[in-house]
Amino acid sequence: MPKDNETMHLPPDGPVVRTEPQGFTADQMLRCDQCLRANPPIRISCLYCDAALPITESSARLRKPTLRQPEKHELGFNCILVPRASDLQRESLDAAASLLKLTPEDLQRIVLSSLPLPLARTSSLEEAQLVIERLAELGVQTLTLSDDDLGIGEGRVVRPRSLSFGRDRLVVQQSGGKGSVTLAWSELVLTVSGRLLIKKTDVKERISRRAENELLETNQYFADELVFDLHSSSNDQSWRIGANSFDFSCLEDQKTLVAAENLKKLQALIIAKVDTLRDDDSYGDVKTLLELVWPYEQESQSHGLRREWLGKFSLGATTVSTNEMQFTRYSRLRRYFALNRSN
Repeated sequence: MPKDNETMHLPPDGPVVRTEPQGFTADQMLRCDQCLRANPPIRISCLYCDAALPITESSARLRKPTLRQPEKHELGFNCILVPRASDLQRESLDAAASLLKLTPEDLQRIVLSSLPLPLARTSSLEEAQLVIERLAELGVQTLTLSDDDLGIGEGRVVRPRSLSFGRDRLVVQQSGGKGSVTLAWSELVLTVSGRLLIKKTDVKERISRRAENELLETNQYFADELVFDLHSSSNDQSWRIGANSFDFSCLEDQKTLVAAENLKKLQALIIAKVDTLRDDDSYGDVKTLLELVWPYEQESQSHGLRREWLGKFSLGATTVSTNEMQFTRYSRLRRYFALNRSN
């Protein structure tokens, strides 16, 4: 009986050529100075300890951004597209989309919006600079703005309790007994409109010996609120006025019983006071594009193990998803360009 390998037929042109990507040689690998482990030369930071890797002449050409989203407590660096009149060539568009881990169609939509929009968000300045360098080689002009540059932080976005109108000034009454802030009408530069969405899901499961727990109950709650942010040139804070959490007494006889109508009237009244005030309502049009780089924030909280009847136990959890930080980043981005650029 012939052996199995005796019945195998080699291709007439010789051995089969490998089609999978080749790995890196030992000389090309980079050793981390912190943990002393070897890393592929395409990485910027160590795969194991996240420390910055040394740069060699060969790795400088091979390095690629990982585009890991920074944690909630980490400082983020945002690579922002600077709109330009000319279109990208197809090859450059495809290469840029591959670098940014986007589809060419999504990148084309961002470019055609003619707005400064985020292309990538990184956890280190070094990686953000690499993204800018690679995109510049493809003819895509960008700039890096950290969360600090945008003014993303605690106390930067404030929800006032009410407003008071003067002949040449606007008085912002803050909540929690923090007093008031006076703004000259000439200092107001921009309003940014949007809609804040919150989705809350409660799940309750019964602990089971099976592979999956038994689902007992699921509840979903949705909430949305119309808001607009008021930005000034003299104050680094943004004043967020929402339909569900504001005293519209300043409208006097124009006040109605519908909060959404009061919000629109208040915004129109402020805009009418300042000829140079820009009204930006583009958030609704670009929200799906922002989602590619600035996704909704999601937070889960476990309610722990609870005893049920007859010795049974249940496990509950709540997941909350919201676009509030996405809108905040976009609003502060529009403020940055209103104060620093003409876009």
